[in-house]
Amino acid sequence: MKLSALRHIVAAILVATTLLAPAAPAQAATARIKDIVNIEGVRDNQLVGYGLVVGLDGTGDSLNNAPFTKQSLQAMLERLGVNTRGENMSTGNVAAVMVTANLPAFSTQGSRIDVSVSSLGDAKSLQGGTLLVTPLLGADGEVYAIAQGSVTINGFKVSGQAAEVVSGVPTTGRISSGALIEREINFSLGSERTLRLALKNPDLTTARRVALSINDFIGVPCATPENPATVRITLPQNFNGNIVDLLTDIEQLVIQTDEPAKIVVDENSGIIVMGKDVRVSTVAIAQSNLTVTIAESPQVSQPAPLSNGTTTTVPRTDVNVNVVNSDLALVKESVSLQELVDGLNSLGISPRDLIAILQAIKAAGALQADIEVM
Repeated sequence: MKLSALRHIVAAILVATTLLAPAAPAQAATARIKDIVNIEGVRDNQLVGYGLVVGLDGTGDSLNNAPFTKQSLQAMLERLGVNTRGENMSTGNVAAVMVTANLPAFSTQGSRIDVSVSSLGDAKSLQGGTLLVTPLLGADGEVYAIAQGSVTINGFKVSGQAAEVVSGVPTTGRISSGALIEREINFSLGSERTLRLALKNPDLTTARRVALSINDFIGVPCATPENPATVRITLPQNFNGNIVDLLTDIEQLVIQTDEPAKIVVDENSGIIVMGKDVRVSTVAIAQSNLTVTIAESPQVSQPAPLSNGTTTTVPRTDVNVNVVNSDLALVKESVSLQELVDGLNSLGISPRDLIAILQAIKAAGALQADIEVM
């Protein structure tokens, strides 16, 4: 056999093998464990406080309309040795504000965190203001941080006698690294023997896969799925390290996530979000558009010549109703999200009409998904 003929036979075998080979399945969504779970005890804590912003250029609270600002200003001055009780105060350079912040997990004493400042009275702008010393309290009423500093705002307000321009919200601001942590939250993560992992998107299948992945990696059954949202891990007896070492080892494990079929709709904005597992059975859909036009064209009615009548306005209203009927459109049973989207897009309707159609399909029992209305 000649070499050229042998080459043709080999090429034909390769082509046939390629054609008969099954198509590669679509790659499923994967994620690291650290990206889909929260660790018990590792969380932020919210802080809140009440304070005064001073140094405003006449854009602060009106003391007559904001009595709490006046009382706070008098109390602050008394602490500094200035008695203003009974005096008529009319300054417009002070504003009462609420100060909020998040205390990160395991924050140490002396560290700094950002704070947000929001006007409480009728101040027009916090631009150029300085927040005075403000204690920030936790849910238990204890002071965990002290805030103070210059307020930075993202908006402005400029006004004249006949017009004004407002950009953003000038009555809210932020102080970068504006709070000093004074108290730590006692929680020793390293001394724990067992912890719970909370799934950010609860799902039975995902919880079981997380537990199986951890057990396969460690080699002993140390992870147990308790419910769709919780996986409990226990430090093995022969593990070389503490619970922090165990979390460090398992948080990089990659698993295949799963989620229920769901459609989320926002009727106000017309936004529709579909999950990849949404399926629809074969249905026929008809949708009509109704357009009602109302036009007002009043006419003037003149009295007859040499009569005692008066000129009046006679109303004239034209109402036009236009109904555009569409034929039944067939949306075939879909086996993928792309086929479902293509079938719905072929109807040529607006997103708001599509929301109503999806709800009607769900009511007919042909939609294998939950609809969540925001």
